[in-house]
Amino acid sequence: MTTMLRPLSTGELLDRTFSLYRSHFALFVAIFALPHLCVLAYQCLGLAFQISPTRTFDISRVLIGAVWGLGALFLTMVVTAASQAATVIAVSQVHLDRPAGVMESFSAVKNQIAGVIGLSLSVGFLVGLACIALIVPGILLGIRWSLAVPVKVLENKSIGESMSRSSELTQGNRWRIFVIWLLFFILSIGVGMLLQWPIKMAAGVSGLVGMQRVSPGWQVASLVATFIAQCLVGPLATIAFSLVYYDERVRKEAFDLQLMMTALDAPTLQVAPA
Repeated sequence: MTTMLRPLSTGELLDRTFSLYRSHFALFVAIFALPHLCVLAYQCLGLAFQISPTRTFDISRVLIGAVWGLGALFLTMVVTAASQAATVIAVSQVHLDRPAGVMESFSAVKNQIAGVIGLSLSVGFLVGLACIALIVPGILLGIRWSLAVPVKVLENKSIGESMSRSSELTQGNRWRIFVIWLLFFILSIGVGMLLQWPIKMAAGVSGLVGMQRVSPGWQVASLVATFIAQCLVGPLATIAFSLVYYDERVRKEAFDLQLMMTALDAPTLQVAPA
């Protein structure tokens, strides 16, 4: 095993994150891209069956749009949970210098996707509730539970246990977790704007010249740009917090990484032969 088992600084964690991402670019992007293609196809299908624009209020059109939007939200939750869980497995394998594959990673988490969805809903609801009251408590809760998904996938704990375990692991190092979250949040916004800006500009010019609303073609282009941004940036935060999970266990439990991994749930670990 070539990975040095020692506590890492924030800079070293970020360097390791981008190093894994670069050296296994196709693996991590494919893990995010494959399930998110379903969302993209669903969204494009919605545009294809979109009722022709009318200036009169149409309640049926509003209801259909609302139902379709809820379907897109549910599908997004499912594929996001699947891609995050599979990425955690892939990081685990790569971090141990083991072969990692796209389908093997998904196969290892097929029974945990429902649990990850439930965990994401629980964390999202409680963080959102705290943000409604005051922004800062919501941010603090998000930081406390930032390792809940790696805990859920790698230790196969319940939703409540995963959140509690994440709180324990992040204690004492939440400032650097906030820095990591902020960095990837800004990166995500930046990449999204970089890809969307030319499309928005071109669509705006086209609309002004033709004196008509934005055509479905530009809407599809915007969806594709969003899909590309998600696939490029999405894996980075999951990789980073998977590594933070390991780093916190090394710091707090003095656990050798190889011994730690062999102690995890066998079906989760055996995604590729050693």
